[in-house]
Amino acid sequence: MNNDFYKIISNEKIAKDVYKMILGGDTSAITAPGQFINIKIDGFYLRRPISICDFDDKTITIIYKVVGQGTEELSRLPGGADLDILVGLGNGYDCSKSGDSPLLIGGGVGVPPLYNLCKTLISQGKKPTVVLGFNTMEEVFYEDEFKALGAKVFVTTVDGSHGVKGFVTGVFDEIEYTYFYTCGPMPMFRAVNEKAVTSGQFSFEERMGCGFGACMGCSCKTKNGYKRICKDGPVLEREEIIW
Repeated sequence: MNNDFYKIISNEKIAKDVYKMILGGDTSAITAPGQFINIKIDGFYLRRPISICDFDDKTITIIYKVVGQGTEELSRLPGGADLDILVGLGNGYDCSKSGDSPLLIGGGVGVPPLYNLCKTLISQGKKPTVVLGFNTMEEVFYEDEFKALGAKVFVTTVDGSHGVKGFVTGVFDEIEYTYFYTCGPMPMFRAVNEKAVTSGQFSFEERMGCGFGACMGCSCKTKNGYKRICKDGPVLEREEIIW
């Protein structure tokens, strides 16, 4: 984990209530796709945990949705501003279990951490299929970016305004896969758990207090006892979760 100030390179709206921010700074603490950062926003007591969409030697890309006053304030910050950020939090996805044809399933703002995961898997010679789920067409983002990586991409929308009408699980029968990785809301997780035919990993979205395991405020019940989403997660194995 690294705590430092990062400079906002850009902060732009890319879909309804959804923003993409690129930050410049030290990325050495990031060791796996699926980790997250915790941002201190002036005037707010708790930091905001946001998953890492992508990173390189000098920059971090995050995608976040405006859902309250904290993220609304974040969306107003201009390029050049500095942010106090904890970087390299959480365990991330384990790519070694993917098999040759992994399935990546993202729901809404659960989509971003799958981007670097997809890039990593492709660099390892894997052939991932990506399913992106949204409510409406105006909420869709990163469809083209995943396609540009070389992945096969399905998009579902609840109202049918773009892609396949319905939920992410509606296209599972069309896909052959060796393993799955997912991030999104709990109702989607329950549906994926019921429908998926392989082992997999779930990356949980939780409100957090500290972000590094001290407060026990973001615990999940597992077969091995309670695990802290921020420290022991956010990624948990399918077989260990008690639904």
